[in-house]
Amino acid sequence: MTLSVLRTTDAWYAATPEGAARIDTTASTTAELLADRPAVTAAASNPATVPISGLDLISPVTAPCRVVAQMTNFASHVRDAGMNPDTVPLTFFRKASGSISGPFADVVKPAHVRLLDYEVEIGLVIGRELPVGTEVTDENLAGYVAGLVVTNDVSARDLQLPKTQFYESKSYPTFTPVGPALVLLDADELKRFPDLRLRLSVNDEIRQDRTVGPDMIYRPAEALTALARFQRLDPGDLVLTGTPAGTALSAPPKPLEILGSLLPPATKWRLFFKRQAGNPKYLADGDSIEASIATGDGVVDLGTQRTVVRYAR
Repeated sequence: MTLSVLRTTDAWYAATPEGAARIDTTASTTAELLADRPAVTAAASNPATVPISGLDLISPVTAPCRVVAQMTNFASHVRDAGMNPDTVPLTFFRKASGSISGPFADVVKPAHVRLLDYEVEIGLVIGRELPVGTEVTDENLAGYVAGLVVTNDVSARDLQLPKTQFYESKSYPTFTPVGPALVLLDADELKRFPDLRLRLSVNDEIRQDRTVGPDMIYRPAEALTALARFQRLDPGDLVLTGTPAGTALSAPPKPLEILGSLLPPATKWRLFFKRQAGNPKYLADGDSIEASIATGDGVVDLGTQRTVVRYAR
């Protein structure tokens, strides 16, 4: 049975059918909590609970930690970006852990950012040291991945694209909402990963709605093996696994793309962003984002995060 862990500023809780049971632990970080698994298990059967609705939940993944993300990892998203899913490579980028925020906290757009976008993603929370050179397989995956979380890889597209780098554009504070729950899974439950459905809506309008199934190109075992060729991971680290189609950003029509390739870079980007400025899908001040991930039968349910966009003045 899945075990969902919740966090407030002063305590950890295990979600139960009756409510939330406080975990008797001194852990202050996600890594420390994962090392105190007996306390988590004990709390799950504790009849003394409080209503989950009364808890002010924050991210169940604590910073500082490594935040690594896969790029263009859903075939639908790859096609939407004007690329070929059969030839897209397995690539990664880093995000600052200072971008992590809670599942109900505001997403704050810096004043200089013009085009703010969303990307619902499944986050893998590492539960055991993964040294460089480790080979991760479907059979030993559960030994390295402790659980899953809902994440939103918020992106400043007008900074990301001209600079051809992701770190700044995806690392501002509040640009990685995480939670509401860290859902701890055993090996059999983790096998349900392909059945997970990612959904994201803006102001109740569905923007992203796909099942991992055949859409995800590089699954967790393959991705973690590739990452471990050069990057170690530790308990509490967070790996984002890509987003499906439906983001505000999409590739321009082929004729415009060909024309743009013939223009000087400054002219190309000026015209591109002029066109993007008229795209109503980019996040506006006051927009409400709802992101959820679960299997269709609800056996694995990572929960729903609800955030509101605020423009910094």
